[in-house]
Amino acid sequence: MHLAAHFPGVNNTTVWADDRSKSQIAFSSFEHLAHTAERGLFDFFFLAEGLRLREHKGRIHDLDVLGRPESITVLNALAAVTDRLGLAATVNTTFNEPYELARRLASLDHLSGGRAAWNAVTTSDAFTGENFRRGGYLDRAQRYSRAVEFVATARELWDSWTDDGAPRPFAHRGRHFDIHGEFTVPRSPQGHPVVIQAGDSSEGREFAASSADVIFTRHSGAEAGRAFYADVKGRLAAYGRRPDDLKIMPGVTVVLGDTAAEAQEHAAEIRRSQVSPQNALLAAEQIWGVDLSSYDPDGPLPDIDPDPGSELAQGRVRHGDPKAVADRWRALSRAKGLSLRETVIETTGRQSFIGTPAAVAAEMDAFVRTDAADGFILVPHLTPGGLDDFVDRVVPLLQERGAFRTEYRGRTLRSHLGLPDPVRPAEKG
Repeated sequence: MHLAAHFPGVNNTTVWADDRSKSQIAFSSFEHLAHTAERGLFDFFFLAEGLRLREHKGRIHDLDVLGRPESITVLNALAAVTDRLGLAATVNTTFNEPYELARRLASLDHLSGGRAAWNAVTTSDAFTGENFRRGGYLDRAQRYSRAVEFVATARELWDSWTDDGAPRPFAHRGRHFDIHGEFTVPRSPQGHPVVIQAGDSSEGREFAASSADVIFTRHSGAEAGRAFYADVKGRLAAYGRRPDDLKIMPGVTVVLGDTAAEAQEHAAEIRRSQVSPQNALLAAEQIWGVDLSSYDPDGPLPDIDPDPGSELAQGRVRHGDPKAVADRWRALSRAKGLSLRETVIETTGRQSFIGTPAAVAAEMDAFVRTDAADGFILVPHLTPGGLDDFVDRVVPLLQERGAFRTEYRGRTLRSHLGLPDPVRPAEKG
């Protein structure tokens, strides 16, 4: 089983009202979570990215997280206070350039002794693009074709130095990039930093099959996880890759209790704290695309159809067809007698493992053994102590079951993940 830690603070995951929640900017917060993950022998520590402050109804959304340090800068600092933990940064392929980003990631890989990873994400959001000189809007097909070429170009740069430390000229001419020169950073300890991809669409799955080492997915229920796992692993052969060349790691939460009932009660409290009345209305407004401030969050769902062309929320992705989502919400609300807020709680909660430490360890083990996942990226609800109980109470039980390592056996992130070393194009065949 592979385990990773996602630093909380994005969307409404974190319960900021909890007295144990601390700063999402202070280095001590990043350091605490990274040390906990390394103590638990996790594969890597994972940071998200935000390139613009999101707006709602024409103003900065006051329930959102404001202020996130740049990911690679934070990871360079964490490289100095950790020893084996992988360090993963989310960096956008739409608003960056291959040479500059490849250099920053290769530098992190050297400074950390081979522990760097890159979560390559895309966007077609013109609102975010306003922060950049060239804008950045790309349609859906182009943003993925740019991402595939971006990753391939970065790998060409990482391969351009010989193993004995000599630089060689590089040249790349493609649809999105036309560059040539000499790369300034020698080949790093891993050869290439690990590439992560986060996306569940058909384009995202194909991108992962062709270019990624790890895929961060939302499919964390057992049945959906097995279907996703089979689909993505089945795409690898077309690119000359083996099933073990790509690790599938859904994002999950874990809620523990001394009894099953206590864990369920605690989980319900967390979800109600995450989905406040204001956050429930925000979630509904993202679907309906209209001002719902006159609605009671503890009352019924809106009886009007969504506005598919709305720009009420800026910098947020509307997942799926708004009317289809609204119809599903209404059907669920009618079937279970749920209010608007209760419907949001039920539909937006990330799949969790809820129960005693022994029950959670058994269920996680079963997921991996039945090919629903290769491991998990844990998304705690507290900053920065949200992993402490899991590492103290669940990791030892996973180790007793033989499901998780008892020590790091290598120094690089590739060794933790059991990934093959990169092969230079000239060496293939």
